[in-house]
Amino acid sequence: MSTRTESPVANRNAAGRSRNRWFAQVGWRHLVGILAVAFSLFPILFVVSAALNPLGTLSSTELLPTGASLENFTNLFERTAFARWFLNSLLLAGVASFASIFLSALAAYAFSRMRFAGRRVGLLSLLLIQMFPQFLAIVAIFLIFTKVTELWPVIGFNTPWGLFLLYMGAALGANTWLMKGFFDTLPKELDESATMDGASHAQVFFRIMLPLVAPILAVTGLLAFIGSINEFVIANVFLTDTNSKTLAVGMFGLVAGERNNNFGIFAAGTLLTAIPTVLVFQLLQRYIVNGLTAGAVKG
Repeated sequence: MSTRTESPVANRNAAGRSRNRWFAQVGWRHLVGILAVAFSLFPILFVVSAALNPLGTLSSTELLPTGASLENFTNLFERTAFARWFLNSLLLAGVASFASIFLSALAAYAFSRMRFAGRRVGLLSLLLIQMFPQFLAIVAIFLIFTKVTELWPVIGFNTPWGLFLLYMGAALGANTWLMKGFFDTLPKELDESATMDGASHAQVFFRIMLPLVAPILAVTGLLAFIGSINEFVIANVFLTDTNSKTLAVGMFGLVAGERNNNFGIFAAGTLLTAIPTVLVFQLLQRYIVNGLTAGAVKG
C-alpha cells in the first residue's frame, strides 16, 4: 500500500489560502480594532506625556517624554486653587444631577401613568423648550441674576446654589422625556396590582417603579453628571471669583493667557479632572448592564 505525500509547495499554498480566508473573514476586523484603539489612545498618551514633562511647556512636549517628573502636579496645587475648583465641581455636579434625576423621575411618572388637564401641552412644551440651546438665554439669565444678587446674594453670582438652579432646570426637559419613554414600557398591571393591595402612588413609585427603571436612572444620571461637570459657557459668565470657580472655568484660565507656559499644569489638571467621571461611569455601569438584562415581568 502506498501513501500519498503532498509537496512543500502545495502545503505553503494551502497555508497561504487559509491565511487569506482568515484575514478576509476575521483578520480585517482585528486590524480596524487596533487602529481605532491607537487613534483613541493617542490624545491620552499625549496628555500624560505633557503632564509628566518636567519643562511643562507645550513646545517641549513630546509623544514619548524623555524625562518624567511630578512637578506639574505639585505646581497645580501650589500655584492654583485647583483643590477648591475640584470640590466645587464635585458638589455642584453631584447635587444637581441627583436633584434633576429625582424631579425628572417624578414628572415622568406623572406624565406616563396619570391623565390630567394640560398633560399633552406640558409634554409638547418640554419638547419645544429643548429645541433652543440654553446659551440663547444667557443675556436674560445674566440680567435676572444681577437683580437676584442684589436681593438674595446667597443664590446670586459666585455662589454654587444659583448655578445649581440653572443646571437643574436645564436637565429637566430632556431627562423627563427619556424617563417617560421608559416608564411607558412597564406594564400598567404592576400599578393596578399594587393599588388593589392598598399601595399609594408614593409606594408604587418608590417601591415598584424606581427599581424597574434603574437603567434609565443610571444613564440619565451619568449624562447629567458629565454635562454639569464639563459645562463652561454659563459657569464662565456666572462665576468670576477664584474660589467659586468650577474645574472647567478654572482650567480654562490656565491656558487663556499663557497657553505655552502653563500647558504642563493644564495637562496634569486634565488627568485629575477625568477621575470623577471615570469613577461614576464604573459605578453605574453594573446597574446599567443588570437593568438592561433583567425583565420587568418574568413569566
